[in-house]
Amino acid sequence: MLSTRAATLPSRVTVARKAVVVAAQRQPALTAVRRRDNLSVRSIQSVAQTDRDTITRLLYSLGTKREVERHLRIFSSSSHPSQPAKFAVIKIGGAVLDDLDELALSLSFLYRVGLYPVVLHGAGPQMNDILESEGVKPEYIDGIRVTDAKTLQIARRVFLEENLKLVGALEKLGTRARPITSGVFTATALDPSKYGLVGKITRVDKRPLEASIRAGALPILCSLAESNDGQILNVNADVAAGELAKELEPMKTVFLNEKGGLFHGVTGEKLDVINLDEEYDQLMKEPWVKYGTKLKLREFKELLDVLPRSSSVAVISASNLQRELFTDSGAGTLIRRGYKLLKYQTLESIGKDRFRQIICERDEAIRSGKESVAGVLSALENAKQGEWTIYADEPLDAVAIVSHPEGKIPVLTKILASRSGVLNGVLDNVWNALKKDHKQLVWTASISPLAAPSPSAVPHAAQGEEMIDRSWHFDRAEGSFTRSGRSLFWYGINDVSDVEKVVRGLEGSGRVERAYLPVGLAKASLGSGVGLNGTRGFATLAPSAGMPCGTRGYATHAPAPTLAPSTEPKRVALIGARGYTGQALTSLLNTHPYLSLTHVSSRVLEGYPLEGYTKAPISHTNLSVEDVERMEKEGEVDAWVMALPNGVCKPFVDAVERGSKGKQGEGSVVVDLSADYRFEQGWTYGLPELYGRPLIRASKRISNPGCYATSTQLLIAPLLPYLSPPAWPTVFGVSGYSGAGTITQPATESSDGRPATLPKVTPASLGGSVRPYSLTDHIHEREAGWHLSRLLSAPSSTPASGEPSTLPMQVAFIPSVAPFFSGILSTLSFPLSTSKLGASDIASLYAAYYTGERLVRVQKAVPALDDVQGQHGWVVGGVQVHSGRERVVVVGGLDNLLKGAATQCLQNLNLALGYDEYAGIHVDEEVA
Repeated sequence: MLSTRAATLPSRVTVARKAVVVAAQRQPALTAVRRRDNLSVRSIQSVAQTDRDTITRLLYSLGTKREVERHLRIFSSSSHPSQPAKFAVIKIGGAVLDDLDELALSLSFLYRVGLYPVVLHGAGPQMNDILESEGVKPEYIDGIRVTDAKTLQIARRVFLEENLKLVGALEKLGTRARPITSGVFTATALDPSKYGLVGKITRVDKRPLEASIRAGALPILCSLAESNDGQILNVNADVAAGELAKELEPMKTVFLNEKGGLFHGVTGEKLDVINLDEEYDQLMKEPWVKYGTKLKLREFKELLDVLPRSSSVAVISASNLQRELFTDSGAGTLIRRGYKLLKYQTLESIGKDRFRQIICERDEAIRSGKESVAGVLSALENAKQGEWTIYADEPLDAVAIVSHPEGKIPVLTKILASRSGVLNGVLDNVWNALKKDHKQLVWTASISPLAAPSPSAVPHAAQGEEMIDRSWHFDRAEGSFTRSGRSLFWYGINDVSDVEKVVRGLEGSGRVERAYLPVGLAKASLGSGVGLNGTRGFATLAPSAGMPCGTRGYATHAPAPTLAPSTEPKRVALIGARGYTGQALTSLLNTHPYLSLTHVSSRVLEGYPLEGYTKAPISHTNLSVEDVERMEKEGEVDAWVMALPNGVCKPFVDAVERGSKGKQGEGSVVVDLSADYRFEQGWTYGLPELYGRPLIRASKRISNPGCYATSTQLLIAPLLPYLSPPAWPTVFGVSGYSGAGTITQPATESSDGRPATLPKVTPASLGGSVRPYSLTDHIHEREAGWHLSRLLSAPSSTPASGEPSTLPMQVAFIPSVAPFFSGILSTLSFPLSTSKLGASDIASLYAAYYTGERLVRVQKAVPALDDVQGQHGWVVGGVQVHSGRERVVVVGGLDNLLKGAATQCLQNLNLALGYDEYAGIHVDEEVA
């Protein structure tokens, strides 16, 4: 597919590569301390692991975290002590060797994350330079260098020099490398009379390569071979790489060149992907496919024809090697055999025994005993003709079953994929095919890792099969909600209010299991990647309408067009800009790509210029209720943020309501940061990670959750299926003194003549201690219990943003203030209804529940202040289960001024105004 690829991020890649250099700088010190008698092996391994973790985290800048981790997991699983050279063969063109530093950094990246490619290089340009300097004109026949004795002598010298240069550059970065210039390739003379001392490889000895990898060093080869009688022979590097790949059967065979891919001979555009089974014959007939391009395509096909279907070839530049390997969108040209997609409407056409084996191996519900194979097959056999379709590729690496009775909404009943089906994009191709056929779809998936059996319970054939990432479902859904460890997903249902009706109908007819309603659409959320980013299309076809640029799916099965996030500039008015939250929000809006702060209101600071905002000069005003009503009526702003104390903002909200009734077009969005509307009918509670992005997108009135309440709810929500009433959870929270609010120092007492904002509580007033306060009935205690009740079995008539008719959920909450500026650490003690859960189970539960949430981080260690201060997100960790297994203790944390207030406010503004949720929120960056 000739598609425009997503723009690379050179600045991020540069930063990430610098980490390799930093890690390398640690190497001499590590080598030195190894000599100390009292340094344990464990200490050395700890330092190495730290370097590896650092590089892994920096890889996330190339793509999403889940992409990187999935590819790392798959590549790592390809390495086995008995066959350690299964990851990749990387062939380096001679021209690439001229940029040695870039090449060494790219290879060191792989080494630092524990991957060991087999590296083979050429040296054609370097040889030509020497030959021409000595008056020898290089001679080629059929693209093969004619090699006489003098040419071979130069070739040996050049290969050795270039090999040692590359090894030296790697070692300088702390990457162990072993030069292997002989002993791997055995060859016979190809045609002595025609080509001279050019060899045809007859045998590849992989033992030196495997020995190098087992010793922890990258094997660096050159393309020289020996005959059985010891004669050195020159071999084309591309041919040598192909023979090496045939012997090793790696997951990837990578050809590094200076151009970064293969290109269309007429348009000059880069070929994104070539699926040989579909496109090879047509490609070879294209008039622009000739000479070297035709030769390479033929060689690639001959290679992939003998390799496993899971193998692929990539042509890429050294600078984009990591992006090609660790992201779904890639960066170069991907060549794979591919498969035609097929549709089956009878078990006989797909092969009943073959299909039975697939579902036995891959279906979680069958492996866990929740369903039987006989039941699945019987349901398909007893259905009417034409009521279901199985979508699959030829070898069934990806299989989807869709139930679609006439006049009924289609239901995806099964989606199953092998490891190679996930890695090679077959799963996405199958998805694109079924999405083309069905404009609406509902499906379910488990989000609880506890539902999966232990490895010992999985049949041997199934072990190693790639489970579909839970985030995969969220990315492809337009909405979802979660209950009792399972999620229900949908697309094509445009009105959220219709979802409950649809689900009730599906439950009533038995097409989805009961348990999803009543939930009040409590976990409704927009998919984070609607548009199916992450698949590749054909090389010979133009992008189909609606296909996102840079995707890796079949062009003939492109997803339907989806609504892109808005980029329209809009205006925000901030009422209550004096406090810490107002200041934090001002800083965020200062870097927002589309939102501009046009009005800031503060009675105390009236007339003074707004500090910390550089987009345009703004001075504080003291907006009256009448001013707000007039501005709303005249459409001066698109959104209002109320950053006022509790009990103060109602007159301003009422003014917005009156003004909106008298204006043309839509009224403005209002986000209230106080507690005034957190229990109010008609207002949406804006905690996107728990209570629904579609609701926020459709709302004009949003109440921003409290800081303590946000952390409390995020801590408790994943554990609700294991609640043991009437024993309720307890949360002990410690907040920085900024959470106590501010007071104003009069201008007459200020050093610069400007009223100063000072904290109500200071470290001095705390005496360096922690001060508990509001020991009972804190507003955030009621808030957390009120909204968490919506995730329990509240009546189905309960509005998603309104008051439940009962309040089954209670939370005991004890807050304290500490002598640090910002940050909240919340410790949860949660009574468990089961004794079967260990700490690792609970940690996995959190990881699964928050899969795909960019502002949630699950870690092993107890969160510390450094983990939350200046951070946009929420972090959870330190899971410990009581020895009696009757309760679990978990720690969560956030910055009360950011995720507890300003960042969450910006999430809600972005959603309500149609932007990308994270616009203006630099997720991976600390806030100064």
